[in-house]
Amino acid sequence: MESQEQTEPLPNSNPWTAADVESILHEHGWLVGDASAEQLTWCDRAATLLGPQTEDRKTLEGLLRLVFHYDAATLITQVESHIALSRYAARDVLREAGRILLESDDLDSDRFKQLIALLREKLELSARDILMPIRLALAGQLGEGDLDRVILLLDPAAALPWAVPVKSTRARMVEFFAVLD
Repeated sequence: MESQEQTEPLPNSNPWTAADVESILHEHGWLVGDASAEQLTWCDRAATLLGPQTEDRKTLEGLLRLVFHYDAATLITQVESHIALSRYAARDVLREAGRILLESDDLDSDRFKQLIALLREKLELSARDILMPIRLALAGQLGEGDLDRVILLLDPAAALPWAVPVKSTRARMVEFFAVLD
């Protein structure tokens, strides 16, 4: 009897590089002139985090736009935002997340996991119920895990000089609360 080889699915490959991210930033006017070493490092991280999640350049551009463009006043006028905020405990999640973010250091992967774990324990909600309002308030739209990667890029980007300043997680949370009724 012949043995059959089992094939495992290939992991998501990343077709994007730091140079691709840098090119997109130049095209949209978010980066002007030569990138610094720190900016290139950030571009590499952006390509690493966002690249495997994106099927095409337009999707990658859309995720990068969420880093460089945030307007809570416009965001809060969208019907989808109102629907998300009307869900059970959504405002409680935002209040607690805002308090924690304002009292902590920059948000990195470990702190993000801790935030979600703390909120799950305190509010006794599912990860989905916690992540939906956080993604809305910090990434600026509703969506899935690719928005978590956008959130992880915010504070490192906010620490760097860009043609368009990036708002940190704290700044976004404050702005979101300022327009929330």
